[in-house]
Amino acid sequence: MNATSCNLTVLRQEVVASDIMRLVVQWQDPSREPHAGQFYMLRAWAADATPILSRPISVDDFDNQTGALTFLYQVKGEGTRKLAALQAGNALTVTGPCGNGFDTAALAASHKRIAVVGGGIGTAPLLLLCKELCRAGVRPDLYVGFRDASYGMESFVPWCHTIHLATDSGSEGHHGLVTDLLDVRNYDIVLTCGPMVMMRGVAKLCADAGVPCLASLEKKMACGLGACLGCTCHTKIGPVTVCKDGPVFSAQEVFD
Repeated sequence: MNATSCNLTVLRQEVVASDIMRLVVQWQDPSREPHAGQFYMLRAWAADATPILSRPISVDDFDNQTGALTFLYQVKGEGTRKLAALQAGNALTVTGPCGNGFDTAALAASHKRIAVVGGGIGTAPLLLLCKELCRAGVRPDLYVGFRDASYGMESFVPWCHTIHLATDSGSEGHHGLVTDLLDVRNYDIVLTCGPMVMMRGVAKLCADAGVPCLASLEKKMACGLGACLGCTCHTKIGPVTVCKDGPVFSAQEVFD
């Protein structure tokens, strides 16, 4: 982790779907480029204003040529409502890039059949993941699940071999769970991010088939740097902090 704190300028913000926003800011430190699976602590309000804590938001995309850094997030509470009010030209405070993400170069070098599985807003960090894998020589198969209408899928098309979609409502794709579509025996490794119940299901499928699985976890955070231990979770290898040791872990270590 090579995080720094700084003020950034908003390039644009747009509504993607109901309560889903895409925020693009200008990153200015080429020595600290973010990678797939990492996140930033975002704050668009004064240090003495509420909410007290900054908000951890995963990196959706990054253009290392222009410095455009993209976040895809869900508006759920006071902090994200304040982020959603940002307009082009506004400033916000960020700390990052934080965490240990996916080592895509190593993954592509050692695995040629890779499945990427996401659900809902958990698809946010998967765009950069698919891009980095594709650029490293492996075009992954993408499996995504949503409650109802999907969003953001057009951005994945150039970087994925196939895209498989499921919805709880049946409005698009398969009517059911995304894990219904996934046969992990077809892959050398599975990478997943999304609701815990979905990732637990993916992890079980992989464990039963003897297929490695990496999961990107989400947990409430205070500092984002591993100092406060507020995001500690207990695993088979002992207590770990999601923000510093993760957020990417071997699924076999964090799921029973």
